[in-house]
Amino acid sequence: MSAITRDEVAHLARLSRLALADEELDHFAAQLDQIVGAVARVAEVATADIPPSSHALPLVNVFRPDQVAPSLTPQQALSGAPAVEDDRFRVPRILGEEA
Repeated sequence: MSAITRDEVAHLARLSRLALADEELDHFAAQLDQIVGAVARVAEVATADIPPSSHALPLVNVFRPDQVAPSLTPQQALSGAPAVEDDRFRVPRILGEEA
């Protein structure tokens, strides 16, 4: 016998504002019962000597530390630009806004 009844599925459907046909109620009752059973099996496997974790493998930070390095001046960066305005790249207007 299913632990999840059709009445419980119908109640959940009403709370979720879902319109389910009678055959759908039976179908979802069986599926929800399988899901609840699978969760119960996982709960049985968990033991006290296994610490909780969010990942199967330990995570390490792979980023390098920030280091200040020489970079381009604004004039060097803009030297190859087709159009420049106020030390910035000038690009065509795309939204049709007035200047």
